[in-house]
Amino acid sequence: MQYKLIGNTMPAVEVLFDQPGESMYTQSGGMAWMSGGIAMDTNTNGGILKGVGRMFAGESMFMAHYTAQAAGAMVAFASTVAGEILPVNVGESGGLICQKGAFLCAEPSVNLNITFTKKFSSGLFGGEGFILQEISGQGMVFLEIDGDKVIKDLAPGEVIKVDTGNVVGFQKTVQYEIETVKGLKNIFLGGEGLFLTKLTGPGKVILQTQNFNEFAGRIARLIPGR
Repeated sequence: MQYKLIGNTMPAVEVLFDQPGESMYTQSGGMAWMSGGIAMDTNTNGGILKGVGRMFAGESMFMAHYTAQAAGAMVAFASTVAGEILPVNVGESGGLICQKGAFLCAEPSVNLNITFTKKFSSGLFGGEGFILQEISGQGMVFLEIDGDKVIKDLAPGEVIKVDTGNVVGFQKTVQYEIETVKGLKNIFLGGEGLFLTKLTGPGKVILQTQNFNEFAGRIARLIPGR
């Protein structure tokens, strides 16, 4: 399998299969275009319970698999908002924990599972939901970045505090918890919400410059009648 990233504002990843039988999977509706010689199969990718779990994590219940019937077949997957597409070799990264909506597509040797925050309050109040996505296995996965990507390599014990909507993912060695903003004036007048995500190293952290939920909320406030 080979791939190339296309575009800048609304990018896509175009995958070229070297051999028959190679495949990629994505959430339902994630494919943008494809050549002839591609067979499509839609299923729950691991059973009903796994599919329901993905729904809670912000993905579709069903996954679409695209398999090459001949060498040279091609399929492309496009981002849903303006930003970037980040290719990650899962085996080399040691696996990732990602926020909902970050997954775009992956090779079938990559596993996509739900995972829970260690503290119930982290997910209940953190703004991105109680359930996160765990990406493991071997092979390539492609993540959606809203806006531009920022990668931080945290040293052991190093801390970064981030607005939850700006977190894309982090290595499993990174500790994750939700911290309350201190001070009543900061809470009510600071404009950053009540909670921040606290990430503690060691490990890589992937951030994005746009918080799409906040962006969508601003647009919604401008719609007449709301």
